[in-house]
Amino acid sequence: MRRGTAALALAAAITVSMTACGSEGPAGSGDADSAGPVTITWWDTSDAANESSTFKVLASNFQKANPGITVTYVNVPFAEAREKFRAAAAAHEGAPDVLRADVGWTPGFAAAGYLAPLDGTPAAADVAAFQPELIQQATYDGKLYALPQVTDTLALMYNKELFAKAGISKAPATWSELKTDAARIKQRTGAHGFAFNPQDYYAMPFLYGEDTDMVDTAEKRITVNSPAAVKGIDTIRELLAAPGVAPLDTGKDAYADIMQDFVEGRVASIIQGPWENANVFAGKAFLDNTNLGIATVPAGSSGHPGAPLGGHNLVSYAGSDAAHRAAAQKFMAFMTSANAQIYTAIKNSTLPTRSDAYSPDVTTNLGIAGFRKVLAAGRPRPALPEYTLLYTPLDEGLDRILAGGESTRAGLDAVAAEAAKLVPGYAAE
Repeated sequence: MRRGTAALALAAAITVSMTACGSEGPAGSGDADSAGPVTITWWDTSDAANESSTFKVLASNFQKANPGITVTYVNVPFAEAREKFRAAAAAHEGAPDVLRADVGWTPGFAAAGYLAPLDGTPAAADVAAFQPELIQQATYDGKLYALPQVTDTLALMYNKELFAKAGISKAPATWSELKTDAARIKQRTGAHGFAFNPQDYYAMPFLYGEDTDMVDTAEKRITVNSPAAVKGIDTIRELLAAPGVAPLDTGKDAYADIMQDFVEGRVASIIQGPWENANVFAGKAFLDNTNLGIATVPAGSSGHPGAPLGGHNLVSYAGSDAAHRAAAQKFMAFMTSANAQIYTAIKNSTLPTRSDAYSPDVTTNLGIAGFRKVLAAGRPRPALPEYTLLYTPLDEGLDRILAGGESTRAGLDAVAAEAAKLVPGYAAE
């Protein structure tokens, strides 16, 4: 009841608080409303079943505060959005004025000339309120091209009750400790101590734990097959072979199966992001929400834990005319305002991107509070246009390596060879 009341109050407050700034336009462009009504198109890539209704309410509130601007809302499946936007922008036909983009898409779209820079516009007025590392991911070649809307990272989610039954009082700080804990949990509770989702994104903490990445942008080198990267992926193999760790699941439903085992209490820990908070809290093992532990991902041999810093940005299409860009910038500022982010967090259980949006009503959500504590270990992705494309060869190589079809070194050498085709000018190990 409290959550619903707070959300309704915020929905009304957002409309009122933003009305006063409804007529502002970007410096030098004039007022978008002064030229007459403007209709902008927004492609929202949020989950249509669980998240999009929140953004529809916010878009409606924006229109009430800005009667000269109409927002045409279109929900575009996330898996299709990147290529659909790229094709429309390249053809100069059918691209939306505003896109909700994965943070990893921003550099590539900016480099291609598809995005309008935001520096000096109303969209960038509150840039100092956003977390600096998120602004870093919204910037390319020294210019701001996006506004962070929601953020996320990976953490170790764990079942406190199963850990306690095994006599373990805290989350493991290293992968080695996780192996020890997994064996103990299996022996004392019968549950698997850990399950690994064999996908590229979930392998990144193992690379970061060795202080490496898929590429080194400063040196312009491909490092996905470096000795440190080999050590990181070998750590996954060692974990999967350890007592108490769930057998590798490479089936088409592996993600769903691992999540189900965790929420049902058959697995004590997983690596996961806040987008699964609501589903976890609905599982029988976590009906008492306090049973969910959220800890920084374990560290590798470097002693430094690290997880990818993800989330979604709002970006403005460069091909829109001045009036539409001005309206789009006002819309982006509205949607990423503190009030809008508070409303989004309460309704969708996602993490805000600005410090003034972590209100008491937001931080009472145990999932949000837990992931906020681990954000410090999040690592921004390099501002490399092709970086997101590198996940595909890593995913394919990981399948072969973990299934035992290739040695780690040979598998990562193959990944590096494919990466070299995607990042011209980068030297391979």
